Amino acid sequence: MKLGVIGVGHLAGAVLKGLLNGGVAAGDVCLSPRGRGPEMAERFGFGLAEDNAALVEACDVVLLAVRPGDAAEVVRGLPWREGQVVMSACAGVRIDLLAEGAAPAEVVRVMPITASELGASPTIVYPMRAEVAPYLEAIGTPIPLESEEQFETATVSAAVYGWAQAMIRTGTEWGVANGLDPAAARQLMARTFVASGRIQGEQDAPMDDILASLCTPGGITEAGLRHIEAEGVPEAWAGACDLVLRKLRGQA
Repeated sequence: MKLGVIGVGHLAGAVLKGLLNGGVAAGDVCLSPRGRGPEMAERFGFGLAEDNAALVEACDVVLLAVRPGDAAEVVRGLPWREGQVVMSACAGVRIDLLAEGAAPAEVVRVMPITASELGASPTIVYPMRAEVAPYLEAIGTPIPLESEEQFETATVSAAVYGWAQAMIRTGTEWGVANGLDPAAARQLMARTFVASGRIQGEQDAPMDDILASLCTPGGITEAGLRHIEAEGVPEAWAGACDLVLRKLRGQA
């Protein structure tokens, strides 16, 4: 099975590195000739198509990672065939906007993040198909969803990924301002977020119970959480999620 990539930008570049690290052979991947395609092909040994039509003719699965506003036009007029899968990573672009132009190929929506490069992307997918599973597993953990509405809601997590990095930066800067070595502060804060995610993701206890177990009455965790709540941070966080979801749905 051969994978093609149309739209080799920052995200697709991270996915491609993750695929290599996950055991996908460079010779089994073909890139479109625009964007970073030529650079990535030369650097890592991926194939480079003459144009998008040649790429579609050569590949069984095609990752579409272009700007959302360009997606419908990009797929139109290409030589799609029965049995192909278009794996769209274009945020906010519904399947029905691509289905006619990509017919008779099937359209699947995915949303990887740049942690794909490390094999650490929790990648949402709808609908899950066997053809895309090996690629998603190579870059992290596939999270199949049951509907496109669920997919749209879950896409907000791609924004949360950036917000979490901003929080890591804030914590690091605070640590440095209070005497920590910059490298140690960065590692400490980053690893603390990783540890928090693993505890919530890998334990079966209710999320509230896990958090409560850390909040000793009168302790530092409880005191900090009370301050965060008093400042309205949880409400602001939920409001930011609402804003992103409206944007994805074309309502903002």
